[in-house]
Amino acid sequence: MSETLSLADARVRLARASTPRSAIELVGDSPAAVRSQELVRRAAAVDAAVLLTAEPGVAAESVAHELHLHGRRATGPFVAIECQACDAAAIDQLLFGPNTVAADTDLESVSGDSRLAAARGGTLFLRDVIDLPAAAQAKLARIVRDGEMRVDGVPMTTAWRLIASASPAVDTEVQANRLRVDLYRRLTALRIDLPPLRDRAEDVPAIATRLLDEVCEVLGGRPRMFTSAALALVGALAWTGNVAELRRALERVVAESEDEAIRVEHLLPALRLDARPPAFRPSASLREARLRFERDYIAAVLQHHGWRMADAAQTLGIQRPNLYRKARQLGIPLSRVSD
Repeated sequence: MSETLSLADARVRLARASTPRSAIELVGDSPAAVRSQELVRRAAAVDAAVLLTAEPGVAAESVAHELHLHGRRATGPFVAIECQACDAAAIDQLLFGPNTVAADTDLESVSGDSRLAAARGGTLFLRDVIDLPAAAQAKLARIVRDGEMRVDGVPMTTAWRLIASASPAVDTEVQANRLRVDLYRRLTALRIDLPPLRDRAEDVPAIATRLLDEVCEVLGGRPRMFTSAALALVGALAWTGNVAELRRALERVVAESEDEAIRVEHLLPALRLDARPPAFRPSASLREARLRFERDYIAAVLQHHGWRMADAAQTLGIQRPNLYRKARQLGIPLSRVSD
């Protein structure tokens, strides 16, 4: 099957190059994406704390950065801290600085080289806040409550916006006392639940196209484009690892191929198929293997297009009667097919 890049593809590339980029998790026009876009727009207009809930692989930090760039503190620093990456002593020193004294009856103390001091005037983002050690949670909760802290002994307002991310099970973590109730309440002045890719499958082609541009830029290669069949395959798959899994797959594709057109055969080695693989005998012939792939791929394209034969045939580059014939030959059920 021949796959080519069209003039329309080139126009899409030009449009993408001239359009300001939003957070990757806000790309798309599905109902879930539109709701997230609206919530972020509203949250950016105020200066309250925000809790972003997200499954593993969802790029919560990109949304936090979007809130920062469109908020009142956009000219200030964006300071991100990975709460899961350090032990208790290291995270305490990172947040509050070395050689800080215990809190007195006045304000919690931090040093001038701490991340909390560095974030003044901008945004402090805590990734995976549930993993923040209990002692650090207690100190942070007090600082957030007071809105002030001593920086090298000098009382100062916090002067930063606090954004944190947590798993969708954050309420359970609060009930289990792994996240302080008082800190949780202050973090959830605003809460945005970011949807996983399975809840916005129609956005995957647009997200993949955007990610491909980013990966090419990072790896220093020339721009690439998906063929229509390759993009249909990407859109038909279940990305259980969300945007992170999709990005890793595209990084491998770009690293291993020099072709400008990303085709189906480039994608297949990089895909992790979580579904149970079909029964396959190691002694099967090449013809049997090819027929099995054709069946799975055509079924995926049909599913992507809602079993509309005309649209699927256009993506596959064949006539609709030929698609009917091939589907019957391969044993693909046509009970859900529409014209």
